[in-house]
Amino acid sequence: MTDYSSYFDLVTETLAEIEDWFSGENPGVLPTLLARFSAQFSMITPSGSVLDLEGLEGLFEPLRGMRPELKITLSEFKGLALYEQGAVVSYRELQEWPNAPSNDRRATVVFERDGHGKVVWRHLHETFC
Repeated sequence: MTDYSSYFDLVTETLAEIEDWFSGENPGVLPTLLARFSAQFSMITPSGSVLDLEGLEGLFEPLRGMRPELKITLSEFKGLALYEQGAVVSYRELQEWPNAPSNDRRATVVFERDGHGKVVWRHLHETFC
């Protein structure tokens, strides 16, 4: 059996930082969070927009503390491909916060090793459930 656990851990750690940022729990986490993404990062949002790393930062910046008490629950982790320089995994993400409808999505992420051997997020594709 192929072991994707380190990649699943990266998803969990990253989404915990996103939860902290959106909820306002850790206002200093943004530089650490953004360092997890490749300089060549690309993302397809659930609405179909395409973002690069600068666009991702622009998405995160105004959302600091905008979702107090946000809780992100991850499930349905699945390894899709594992190769020498990275992996492709999918997961389900449920975002819940008081007095608001929940936000449920499926995501597929491509991880790659950068020039220093660090595993970073290279591509993310999200779809609403």
